[in-house]
Amino acid sequence: MTNKVLYEKDGRIGRITLNRPDVLNAIDDELPGALAEAVARAEADPGIHVMVLSGNGAGFCSGYDLDHYTGSSDQNKAVQDMPWDPIQDYTFMWRNTEYFMSLWRAMKPVICKVHGFALAGGSDIALCADIIIMSRTAKIGYMPARVWGCPTTAMWIYRVGAEKAKRMLFTGDKISGEEAQEIGLIFKAVPEDQLDTEVETLATRIATVPINQLAMQKMLVNQAIEATGMTNVQRLATIFDGMARHSPEGLKFKRRVEEVGWKQAVKERDDGTYDWTYSKPIDELE
Repeated sequence: MTNKVLYEKDGRIGRITLNRPDVLNAIDDELPGALAEAVARAEADPGIHVMVLSGNGAGFCSGYDLDHYTGSSDQNKAVQDMPWDPIQDYTFMWRNTEYFMSLWRAMKPVICKVHGFALAGGSDIALCADIIIMSRTAKIGYMPARVWGCPTTAMWIYRVGAEKAKRMLFTGDKISGEEAQEIGLIFKAVPEDQLDTEVETLATRIATVPINQLAMQKMLVNQAIEATGMTNVQRLATIFDGMARHSPEGLKFKRRVEEVGWKQAVKERDDGTYDWTYSKPIDELE
C-alpha cells in the first residue's frame, strides 16, 4: 500500500488516515485506490468491528490536487486537450467514485473525523462514510459546483434532501461543522479540542457490537437508499463532472489557471468575482 493512505489496527478499530499533509491531503491518481485498499484490509480482518477515517495535517482533505490536474501541460486522465474523450474521462472518474464508495459498501461501519476542512472531492470522500463528526469550525463544501465539477458520489442529495442539496450546489458555498449539523449533513459538530474524544467514544461503543449485527444494520439502512436508484444518479453525476471540466466555462477556467495560477483562479471562482462566460472580472461587465 502507498504511504499516501495509512492503515493501523488498534484493537477492534481499523484506523485509516489520508497522508499527504504537505498538499492538504489532496487527491491524486493513487490516493483513491489506496483508500479502497485500506478499507478492504479492515473488511477482511475478523478482529476489526469499526473503521475511523481521518486526515493528517491541517485538515481532512482539500479535494483534487489542482496543481496537477489544472496546471500540468501534459494530458492527464481528468483534463484532456480537445477533442475530449468522454469515455476515458468517465472510466477514470467512475473508478475514483467506486473507490470512495468502498466506505459506503463496506459491511463494517465507518466514522469520518473531519478537522480543518473537507472540500470538493474531499467532501465526496467524507460523505461516503456512515457517520461524520466534525469540529465546529471545520469547513465542508463542494466549490467546483460553481465551475469545473459535479459531485460524483451525489451524497449531498441523500444526506440533506433536494432543497438543501440545491442550496449547497447552486452556490458552491463552504459551511462550518456547526451549520452542517444544523442542516442534517453530518451527525455531530463539537469543539476542536473535543473532536478526538467524541470520535473515540463512539467508535469504542460501536466496537462492542458483534460484526454480524453491525453488518445487518448497515446493509438495511443502505439498501433503503440504494433502492431509490443511487447508482444511476452517481453515473449521471460522473458524466456531468467530465462535461463540467470540458464545457466552454470549464476550459476557460483551466486557461485562467494557466494565466494566473490555480490559487487565484479558484479564489475568483469561489468569491464570484469572475464571469466565466465572458472571461472577465464581473465588475468590468457592469
